[in-house]
Amino acid sequence: MVSPSAHVLVEIAFRTGVIYLLVLIGIRISGKREVGQMTPFDLVLLLLLSNSVQNAMTGPDTSLIGGAVAAATLLILNYLVAEVSGGNRRFRKFIQGQPSLLVHDGEVIEAHMAKEHVTMDELQRSLREHGVSTYKEAALAVLEVDGSISVLKYDDIEPSASTHLNRRRFLKKQ
Repeated sequence: MVSPSAHVLVEIAFRTGVIYLLVLIGIRISGKREVGQMTPFDLVLLLLLSNSVQNAMTGPDTSLIGGAVAAATLLILNYLVAEVSGGNRRFRKFIQGQPSLLVHDGEVIEAHMAKEHVTMDELQRSLREHGVSTYKEAALAVLEVDGSISVLKYDDIEPSASTHLNRRRFLKKQ
């Protein structure tokens, strides 16, 4: 058994880095719901994607060292992305995205729903999970960056503070 040369190992690290970035961007573009709510189809896609990019990362090298270099490169890149995300808000926003408002003052924001590929069935299911029977009873429903939907009922808003509706009316007057 011949161990790969340093040149081959550097090439594997480079190829792995390129694939990591492409997959990261692809997952980011696919939207929050794809990551947060995996269906069986998503799982199949993820498994096939990982198998298809394996050869692109290691090329013809199937050695243990080649696989270890690819795995180490992925772990290091993932650590670096997490570190930079923790310290740089703009980068974190680019990598993770930002929450999207789906319901505001009992009104569904259709444009945000369409952009985030959230169906009314999914929204209604999340509302029921939060004890809200209809979107008209929700002060806010937010699609979080992890794919979950957070819901605030009017009762959840602190009564001593300016309520959500009062703030909205105030902003409309300006």
